Amino acid sequence: TASPLLLVHGVWACVRSCPPSCVCTPERSCSVRCDRAGLGQIPSQFPCEASSINLDKNSIKFLSERAFGTLPSLKSLSLNHNNISFITPGAFKGLPSLTELKMAHNEYIRYLHTRTFTALRRLVRLDLADCNLFNIPDRIFIELPALQELFCFQNNFRRIPGAIRGMENLTHVYLERNRIEAVAYNSLQGLTKLKYLNLQDNKINVIHERAFQGCQRMEYLYLNDNLIAELPENSFDGLRRLKMLNLGGNFLRNISNTWFRDLGELEFLYLDRNRISYIEEGAFENLTSLVALHLNSNNLTTLPFSVFEPVYFLGRLYLFRNPWECDCRLEWLKEWMENYRLVRDIPCASPSSVAGIDLTDVLFERSPEGFCLDPEELNVTSERPTPSEEPWSTTESKFNSLISKLLLQMGLPEEVANATEVYSNSTQPDGQTEGVSSGVGEERSEADSCSLHLPRAVPVLL
Repeated sequence: TASPLLLVHGVWACVRSCPPSCVCTPERSCSVRCDRAGLGQIPSQFPCEASSINLDKNSIKFLSERAFGTLPSLKSLSLNHNNISFITPGAFKGLPSLTELKMAHNEYIRYLHTRTFTALRRLVRLDLADCNLFNIPDRIFIELPALQELFCFQNNFRRIPGAIRGMENLTHVYLERNRIEAVAYNSLQGLTKLKYLNLQDNKINVIHERAFQGCQRMEYLYLNDNLIAELPENSFDGLRRLKMLNLGGNFLRNISNTWFRDLGELEFLYLDRNRISYIEEGAFENLTSLVALHLNSNNLTTLPFSVFEPVYFLGRLYLFRNPWECDCRLEWLKEWMENYRLVRDIPCASPSSVAGIDLTDVLFERSPEGFCLDPEELNVTSERPTPSEEPWSTTESKFNSLISKLLLQMGLPEEVANATEVYSNSTQPDGQTEGVSSGVGEERSEADSCSLHLPRAVPVLL
């Protein structure tokens, strides 16, 4: 440990060399605070003992060569929220111990020289977020062998920077909110220690085969809010340590049974806000560690037990905002909801007799043989002598009221007008229903004019 005399000298030296408009705190290590000081340029002198310098929220425009002199103890330097437009090659020379450099939110930095960060061999964390960068030179990080965390989100990159290839110590890469269009087969080459990759909110529409094959230590992968409509069969092969995969907010229509076959450690899978209408059997078969599965806001009408069986006891299942067809194929899901209470809010879209009702409130009746019976599709065109005892949907009630008013206007007795029924989507011979249209059947399109075809559209009960 340092002697009291040396400590006193260090405190005195830190305060003595403090730049004007800055505050220097000598406790433990010399911390220099120059944020919000109205500075237009870098101060000419800093305490030699400085371990951290904060120059955030000033008006600094230019960094010359060796802009900070020689500061052998400096570990953290922050230049966020300035007006920096040009950085001279070698600007950070003389800072051999620097481990963290933050230059985020400098909107005029559009170009960086290959030797911008030369001599920063101990740099671990580099923040270049929101700097209006369109690209960076491929060899710009060649002298940063210790770099682990790279923040480049909210720039204008159209591709994943080639500069990160071969950076074998990189563990975290933040590239969200750029304009990246593809993940090429070699985009992530050599990133053997990468654990976290954020590519959300880009323009990605293509992912090459085995694009992530070199990232076998990956644990968190964000691909949400892009333009992905298809994925190669072997997209995530080799990612056996992956814990979280976010594919939400894309244009996926089907889920392949090959995508997740290597993801035995996956705990969180986000497939929400896509256009998924079909899931291949076995798609979730190997997801034995899954804690939460997000399938909300898709086009799913059913979820066969055979597809879902391998992850039957997962922690959370999110299924809301789908056009669910609440027939006997979903009876197993209702039972699971009641037994485990780990999923809720599954409003039915069809059949019409249960439309708007939550699946938990649907009563599945049984045949004399004990088989499940689907809820009925309301259909007034059938020859049943009495109206269905099932509750009408709100849409049908409104349409019924409209027809009654029209009949009254035509001079028919009120008791006749009140005896009308409304038919919905017709049931096919095999028990399958047609796609939901307006709720009154597509063949009514010709009858929506002033001439109302009573015999066909509105049977009158006498």
